[in-house]
Amino acid sequence: GAVPLGNATEENIRSLGCGSEGADRIVYKCGKCSSIKPDRSHHCSVCRRCIRKMDHHCPWVNNCVGECNQKYFVLFTLYICAVSCFAIFMTVHHFVKCSDWDICRPTLTQPLPIVLLVLLIFESIMFGLFTAIMFGDQIHSILKDQTGIETLKRERHSWKRQSRMSLLEGVFGQPISWRWLSPFSPPSFTKSAPQRLCLYSV
Repeated sequence: GAVPLGNATEENIRSLGCGSEGADRIVYKCGKCSSIKPDRSHHCSVCRRCIRKMDHHCPWVNNCVGECNQKYFVLFTLYICAVSCFAIFMTVHHFVKCSDWDICRPTLTQPLPIVLLVLLIFESIMFGLFTAIMFGDQIHSILKDQTGIETLKRERHSWKRQSRMSLLEGVFGQPISWRWLSPFSPPSFTKSAPQRLCLYSV
């Protein structure tokens, strides 16, 4: 969702047609990156550019979570949570299976495997809880149609209300299908990038 740097020139604004719908139409310019600042966009001090529908800057992926990559971040948290739960299940299963001492004698007589298994359970619980909370927070933000920054800044909900299904389709793509769960299937937006720049300019 990054806005192209330095695109807030008169020629570019005219070529986008952002000011062609009336004399009272205003195009905002970011004073930090000299870019067109669409509605609901925020300037990221780490990326040093404006991001459409910016939710937050994620150090895990070293990038902002915004309009065009929120789907991938949601799937990222979902699958890490799933893998963490799988690791917990396999580790517990290993300990239960090793109730028969003769089967696991080579494993449990050494201190290192036991320490690694305990660390794996601890790490899986921590990552599983954290990513489950992040996943729930992202889904809640999508259904509420309010990004993390908008919630922190307590910005007024002045944009057009949409149905929950429309909000989900806006993030994961249209229509609903198994591709929602695939990170290899990019979300299909109904508007091109230049149109989306103008879409939020009011």
